[in-house]
Amino acid sequence: MGMTAAAAAATSTSRLLLHHHAAAGSDRRHQHQLRYPATQYALSLRCGSGRREAAAGALLPDRVTPFSYGVGEDADDHPREECGLVGVVGDPDASSLCYLGLQKLQHRGEEGAGIVAVGGDGKLKSVTGLGLVADVFGDPSRLASLPGPAAIGHVRYSTAGAAASLRNVQPFLAGYRFGQVAVAHNGNLVNYQALRNKLEARGSIFNTSSDTEVILHLIATSLSRPLLARVCDACERLAGAYSLLFLTADKMFAVRDPHGFRPLVMGRRRNGAVVFASETCALDLIDATYEREVQPGEVVVVDRRDMSVASACLVPHRPRRACVFEHIYFSLPNSVVFSHAVHERRTAFGRALAEESPAPGADVVIPVPDSGFYAALGFARASGLEFQQGLIRWHYSGRSFIQPTQAIRDLAVKLKLAPVRGVIAGKSVVVVDDSLVRGTTSSKIVRLLRDAGAREVHMRIASPPVVGSCLYGIDTPSEGELISNRMDLEGVRREIGSDSLAFLSLGKLHGIYGDEAGDYCDACFSRKYPVLPTLADPAAEPEE
Repeated sequence: MGMTAAAAAATSTSRLLLHHHAAAGSDRRHQHQLRYPATQYALSLRCGSGRREAAAGALLPDRVTPFSYGVGEDADDHPREECGLVGVVGDPDASSLCYLGLQKLQHRGEEGAGIVAVGGDGKLKSVTGLGLVADVFGDPSRLASLPGPAAIGHVRYSTAGAAASLRNVQPFLAGYRFGQVAVAHNGNLVNYQALRNKLEARGSIFNTSSDTEVILHLIATSLSRPLLARVCDACERLAGAYSLLFLTADKMFAVRDPHGFRPLVMGRRRNGAVVFASETCALDLIDATYEREVQPGEVVVVDRRDMSVASACLVPHRPRRACVFEHIYFSLPNSVVFSHAVHERRTAFGRALAEESPAPGADVVIPVPDSGFYAALGFARASGLEFQQGLIRWHYSGRSFIQPTQAIRDLAVKLKLAPVRGVIAGKSVVVVDDSLVRGTTSSKIVRLLRDAGAREVHMRIASPPVVGSCLYGIDTPSEGELISNRMDLEGVRREIGSDSLAFLSLGKLHGIYGDEAGDYCDACFSRKYPVLPTLADPAAEPEE
């Protein structure tokens, strides 16, 4: 009851006014075969000043695409999740369990990893590093330096310009007048720059380029008490997507934004330890039983001293907008995300795709590994066609480098994806992938299959055309790089070189979710953004 009252008291702080705006200079007259008019679902600028319109135009591309998507023709064509979270409280091996959980969430971030643990002396200690989880914690002494009954961990992809910056690797650990606090964040704040400018104008000093640091400053400068009220006070000022784990000397806080964009689940080990994670696959690995989601707008507080669990309402209820791409691509198929088994969702996408866009006369259905597997299985079952593994992914090639010639680049592609000639040669092949973003990977796959003797190649995509960049923590290219934003269906087909091409329609996708369709964010397909960016006030001029 006391916690709920504190949370209610925190909601008395003033809310930021969001200024909605559109990118200036978005003239696409040079682009041919537009799939959607450039003005459809355009973001509206509620501001009369021409100078502020220009500022909005400069802001939007940075916040819409704040990530380093990859360079070179052989960069992976799939969007990338920005990060994953694990938290364990009430287990003497908390940091080791976090390490294992982060290993299972490695697909959500490969640029850096870190763990913060609270020791028996109540002090928080941090180990972070660049690279894969196994690389960061390859030295056993690093985990051994993190003893204690509670820990939080984080894996991440880098933001723009920060790919090699250790200081941006989370969890962040900070000290303020009431002690130490660590935070790990999955998502993206669309009002980050506006908040940062205001905080800097009031004297705050930032050490990173991460939007997560804003949250620590808001907690430190809040006048509310106790820490739960400070967390609620800070989160009330945030706009966008955030799933958060906070760790202090005696408590762990799990928070989801009011729309529930990014997943966060809660489980429990047999010894009573409470576990939080971005996906249930991490719970399974460390023998934690899934209990429930952290609800949108909820704060769950675990006190490690008596292992009591309390819940508070972060902010008033807002429409749920879970990210549909978690089901389409990001999450592992053995996870339960947003209360749905991921592999069942993907199978349903493939089945619906076959009903909507069959491939008459085809001989075999093959997936693009690994994420296209269940969609292809659903397509094959609905079509009555043979299902085969016609492409083999090589998982050990490491990061690609920019090859000197096109011939060598083509050979490097074969290192990552190898066709099975016995499955493909002389046949009409249906290739099912989860999504098509820039078209670079799809065109290479079509060439690989033709070189392997495929008579026909029919590309089927188990999601609608991606026409909008993500604002909420997903690494997608700018809209100018999205092939379905530049070309119509026939133009895309010619570009990738397939004999036919079909996407799952947005209406069919909504039909799979039924009454829940409105609970999902599909802005990358519809350009209907649930939360728009905040127009930041101009930053202060540098002092001489």
